[in-house]
Amino acid sequence: MAGARSPLRVGNASGFYGDRFDALREMLTGGPLDVLTGDYLAELTMLILGRDRLKNPRRGYAKTFLGQLEEGLGLAVDRGVKLVANAGGLNAAGLADEIRALADRVGVSVRVAHVEGDDLLAERDWGPGVLTANAYLGGAGIAACLRAGADVVVTGRVTDAALVTGPATAHFGWLAEDLDRLAGAVVAGHVLECGAQATGGNYSFFQEISGPHGVGHPGFPIAEIHADGSAVITKHPGTGGAVTVGTVTAQLLYETAGPRYPGPDVTARFDTVRLTDDGPDRVRISGVRGEVPPPTLKTGLTRVGGWRNEVVFVLTGLDIEAKASLVREQLEEALARRRPAEVQWTLARTDRADAPVEEEASALLRLVVRDPDPEVVGRAVSSAAIQLALSSYPGFHVTAPPGNSMPYGVFEAAYVDAYAVRHVAVLPDGTRLRIPPCSGAGRHGEPDPGSAPPPGPGTGTLAALPSPPLPPPLPAGPTRRVPLGTIAGARSGDKGGSANIGVWVRSDDAWRWLAHELTVERLRELLPEAARFTVERHPLPNLRALNFTIDGILGEGVASQARFDPQGKALGEWLRARHVDIPEALL
Repeated sequence: MAGARSPLRVGNASGFYGDRFDALREMLTGGPLDVLTGDYLAELTMLILGRDRLKNPRRGYAKTFLGQLEEGLGLAVDRGVKLVANAGGLNAAGLADEIRALADRVGVSVRVAHVEGDDLLAERDWGPGVLTANAYLGGAGIAACLRAGADVVVTGRVTDAALVTGPATAHFGWLAEDLDRLAGAVVAGHVLECGAQATGGNYSFFQEISGPHGVGHPGFPIAEIHADGSAVITKHPGTGGAVTVGTVTAQLLYETAGPRYPGPDVTARFDTVRLTDDGPDRVRISGVRGEVPPPTLKTGLTRVGGWRNEVVFVLTGLDIEAKASLVREQLEEALARRRPAEVQWTLARTDRADAPVEEEASALLRLVVRDPDPEVVGRAVSSAAIQLALSSYPGFHVTAPPGNSMPYGVFEAAYVDAYAVRHVAVLPDGTRLRIPPCSGAGRHGEPDPGSAPPPGPGTGTLAALPSPPLPPPLPAGPTRRVPLGTIAGARSGDKGGSANIGVWVRSDDAWRWLAHELTVERLRELLPEAARFTVERHPLPNLRALNFTIDGILGEGVASQARFDPQGKALGEWLRARHVDIPEALL
């Protein structure tokens, strides 16, 4: 593949562990591809795989990928499509062996390679309860495997974009100095990584998507990557969903923060991304600038944070607040005998007056308790709740029978010296190739073990970016109070305990209004749950977008289930539903 100059067609068939099982076959049979990727890892997934590994040290990988290969492996080989997936999780070597065994069973000749070195659990004392500790590697190891002739490459924890930067580097022969090209591939990889989110899935304006399949069964995305790092996002013809500037913008804003998107291959400048319509279901990405990667690698730690239990009381009809107060007082008295370390009450007023359906007349009072001791938050809590069934508020019932406590997880991010991580490509013939870090930006030598990173590009902090100029505000005029989502799209997601909300509009005049209207203070007013957290705003004028980060709103990460929407997936839609005064000229 190295040195080839024709565009590289890279598809995606998985955005998470549990995504559409048939997607791999659909992508292989739907049209031409050079590489098919699959992203199976997320912060929560690493915790799940860590528990799997505790039960069986030979596991720790995404088992569904093997199931998909029962049919897909032969299809990929017949069509000359390389498969690159991070399904190896905590045991890439074990998954590679299972794929070789599968190939023997189904009679397919295939060269399998894997990437390892991300697992740092045994490298140091990470503290009590840590189940997994994995550095986010870049795409250089994947590129080495493909250059060595691999048909299938499986990895552990790499960045999501590395599944694209690796194949692109191998295909075009890029070097570490090709920062703009690598940054373009990172942006394309970020668009692909969540599968159908780039083709209309979870899209704010989903009702606008038409066609024979609509958005009910969206196809998975493809990036046609060019030698200069530009790309066209598309999908196989005849598949559902749509690829538009809007769907691509939405995915670009997903789970990002400021204009710099740092990674082990390159720091991509999202404020330089330009999107243009390139025809039906085709959006061109161009203009992406790259800077040197940071000298450290992000390392995701997961651990068991303790034990939790939950009871949801249903309050129906009149006197909702008084009913909630009564049962809360009763249960607090019972909990006082051995109070859990954390007790959290939330009343969701989902009821409405004079409701024709009982469920619409009901509110939900949610109790969540956490403690290091499973006994404190186990039956002691759920039984105490149920014992109130005949001695509390009228209409007493709960949404589930009494249950025992369950462990919950915590995600933390640490940062380690890139030179301290042994990134290794295990080639199809078994050769182990050490991959040096890219933090030296063009440095191909390998330092002595234990040495500090040499001085030079990538070992320092990049200068702060100036705030981009905002457009002039719209002239004053009549307004109408309507939902923000009438003119604005949004997408939100999680990064550890923080959440981001990307908000964008589709015209220059709407951008003139949004850029001045939706300040940090205004966001806090519209989303009161965010008011006590640190909020940052990052304008992205090329995308007519604002990206907000809310630090700490998700507690200790998705696995801790700190709030009703533990991954912050619906924060953007909540924001779109809030009513604001929008100029009538935009409506």
